[in-house]
Amino acid sequence: MAGPMALGIIAIQAFNLVDIFFIGLLGTDALAAISFTFPVTFVVISLAMGLGAGLSACMGQALGRGDHQQAALFTSHSLLLTLGLVCVISVLGSLTIDPLFRLLGATEALLLLLHDYMWIWYMTVPLLVLPMVANSAIRATGDTRTPSLVMIVAGLVNGLLDPLLIFGLGPFPELGIKGAAIASACSWFMACTVGLWLLWRRERLLVWPFHQAKHIVAHWRQLLHVALPACFTNLLNPLSVAILMMILARLGTEVVAAYGAASRIEAMLLIGVMARSSVLAPFISQNTGAGLHERSRFALFQSMRFALWFQLALFVGLWFSAPWLAARFSDNAQVSQYLTFYLRLVPLGYGLQGCFMLLASALNGLRVSSISFALNSVRLFGLLLPLAWLGNVWHAEQGVFIGILMANILAGIIAIGFAWSRFPWKIKRPL
Repeated sequence: MAGPMALGIIAIQAFNLVDIFFIGLLGTDALAAISFTFPVTFVVISLAMGLGAGLSACMGQALGRGDHQQAALFTSHSLLLTLGLVCVISVLGSLTIDPLFRLLGATEALLLLLHDYMWIWYMTVPLLVLPMVANSAIRATGDTRTPSLVMIVAGLVNGLLDPLLIFGLGPFPELGIKGAAIASACSWFMACTVGLWLLWRRERLLVWPFHQAKHIVAHWRQLLHVALPACFTNLLNPLSVAILMMILARLGTEVVAAYGAASRIEAMLLIGVMARSSVLAPFISQNTGAGLHERSRFALFQSMRFALWFQLALFVGLWFSAPWLAARFSDNAQVSQYLTFYLRLVPLGYGLQGCFMLLASALNGLRVSSISFALNSVRLFGLLLPLAWLGNVWHAEQGVFIGILMANILAGIIAIGFAWSRFPWKIKRPL
């Protein structure tokens, strides 16, 4: 199941890197502006991931019991709730662009670029969130190949449109940073259309949401019982990134630009773990619903071993390629220097960070996402931010990066210990 997911994530992240590459050609200000958007875009993506996790857990257990009708109702009611929530976010976000990014530390020059990009992003973001939740439903059936194919095609559309719309190649207008936002919106529209069609026609998991309307509130309660802690868990990440960006913004635009590029590269390096994590929750959910608890535990620990060895191998290769990668993302010598230092240091802890991610996914599959929320709170606010702040006081930007590494290492050790002591061989019911 993780193999096709890895290919889909590779495609999306590869074209995200293409985004950063082309935007970086517009200059350091454009790259820094996009870096400031990460906390905000992470908030919305985290919401989609939380709702997808809740739907996957509830629907997966229904499918494990063989109740397809219940699974279809869960899916339809979940998508209705998703659409309502993301529309509210879209309106509120478009009205608060300037004050929000001023709070994050953006300069007036960057605000002009941010407004151009984020207004389009907010207006089209429902097209991003709906297919994310829809794909979670398809993956919960055990099919990871089709969602991956949709992700690959969407990434290809985005990557092809980027240079055309950003630089005005051929008959296309030169739109600069606006062009990157429009290219993303076009790819989202394609993914949304295909994802909803697959749920309706092939999987038979999409019905009129007001059919058996008496169950809507009950289904929303069951969904939110898992989704809300999962959403809050995911929202902790952009919140911590926003605070981290405020720390980095005081160190200069070059540091912010380097961190923004490093974040996109980091997403590529964690693809193997992300693929395992995305399928671990529905795998555990279905096996728990079918009573195969030993199989769930085995899957978690096999995934953790994979994360440790795979990320260690990537770190060794990255040590030698870091200067070359840094030079590809910026022609600014200082940005390249900061980025090289980051890539030769922080990825050392990605294996243990992956173990933490996998544990969180497993807990969502067991419908105990509140425990995942508590553990993530400790990781971010008990480890990451304090250590990054102390690192800043001790040794500026290099100290911040060292603090990030130490937080990932400590969080991974906690995750392995928790899983070993608390993930039982047999669970008579979902915890």
